Amino acid sequence: MASYFENGEDTLVPDALRGFARAHADLLTLDPGHGFLLARAPAPTRRVGLLSGGGSGHEPLHAGYVGRGMLDVACPGLVFASPHNRQVYEGSLAAARSQGVLHIVKNYTG
Repeated sequence: MASYFENGEDTLVPDALRGFARAHADLLTLDPGHGFLLARAPAPTRRVGLLSGGGSGHEPLHAGYVGRGMLDVACPGLVFASPHNRQVYEGSLAAARSQGVLHIVKNYTG
């Protein structure tokens, strides 16, 4: 019988995000209802929030780029899938500054 490190395929990404947020609680927080990571101390002089999203193929993409002077929000989708539009919307509200929010979109076919 094979043994795996995840609790289940349906909870793989939420579990990984929860663990990442706990390990880096000084830098970021997890919005568990919408599944995005938010910087605890964003760059104070930035007028535009930065948000990026992507799939969670090998790990929740962009999670390690959330923090002061980097991304304000990362919206990781499910395994090899784009983030949900509601997830990006809610993350955008959380990241928005006086001049709005910039969505960083890669050449991704998911």
